Amino acid sequence: MPAIKLLIISNGHGEDAIAAEIVRRLPGSVTAEAYPTLGDGHAYDGVCAIVGPRAHLPSEGWRNTKNSVAKDVAGGGIATVWPGLRFIRETRGKYDRVMVVGDMIGVYGAWITGHKAILYIDVYKTGYGSSYLPIDKWILKRTARTVFCRSEKLAATLTAAGIDAHAAGNVMMDTIPRAAITVPRRRGLAIAILPGSRTHALDNFALQAKGLALVPEEMRPDLLCAVATSVDEAALRERAEGLEISYLPGRALGDLLERSDFVLSQAGTATIQSIGLGRPAITFQTAGDRPSRFRQESQLFGEGRMAVDAEPKAIASAIMKLAGDPAERLRRAAIGRDRIGPPGAIKAIIAELVK
Repeated sequence: MPAIKLLIISNGHGEDAIAAEIVRRLPGSVTAEAYPTLGDGHAYDGVCAIVGPRAHLPSEGWRNTKNSVAKDVAGGGIATVWPGLRFIRETRGKYDRVMVVGDMIGVYGAWITGHKAILYIDVYKTGYGSSYLPIDKWILKRTARTVFCRSEKLAATLTAAGIDAHAAGNVMMDTIPRAAITVPRRRGLAIAILPGSRTHALDNFALQAKGLALVPEEMRPDLLCAVATSVDEAALRERAEGLEISYLPGRALGDLLERSDFVLSQAGTATIQSIGLGRPAITFQTAGDRPSRFRQESQLFGEGRMAVDAEPKAIASAIMKLAGDPAERLRRAAIGRDRIGPPGAIKAIIAELVK
């Protein structure tokens, strides 16, 4: 098999993690380098080389919050665009394959800088409440060789526009990180706590902990918290309300979820992966969340997610409801697995890369 040099462009923590898992499974004939457009790209540590300029934005690429674009612009976001585009332009002809993982921003960058025949892994659009704009289709037709979508509905809209598009499964379900770490389990049930990976993770965790503290001791499951590399574990512990919580690294998310019965989650990608594994998720909408995005997520998750008010009593009530009703957990688990979709995309993606 001929050697292939691959450039990956990813734009966000979750996107980086997905792309890094793809890299781990590439055949030896492929040499990958990653350009994480936002943040430090820690997900690629020990996996592949990181290239390109680093950009740091107030939103960290998180578009679920209100006025995130305006805040990025005010925080110097415009100044980060040109170095990134210059780097992407300079990569033309230096790689055999270019793969974009994330939303359409990376595809726009590839189009502006003259790239052709990229492989695009769309991990943003769900097919529920969001689809491709006419400009998206126009650019994809001129820039992408192949697109992998999260749903048959999305793939069909692109195919109708003359774009080679596939829905071979949900790549998020192929790329759940696992670290073969032993996860402690002492009680009959366990709940995974996922505060997220961005700056609001500490506030999320503080509210999650307040809700957990209201659950009577005899009903409280084992508490297992996934700590992202960007989050200070010591700061989490300070907000733990005296609860006995086991803290595990985010790279052990899969191990943690396999030992959990449901999740208390404010994460992005990890929430989707949890629901897809049949772990019903309890989440809350904060004042800073973008309502339209939250509604789109609700359309996707259905009753695989319980959305509650952002206050401790509502969180505690939801925890007790799921902890005390095994049939309800199973019902919601089945809905979640169906809505998120199965694994399988990664084999198709790698097969396309090595063509």
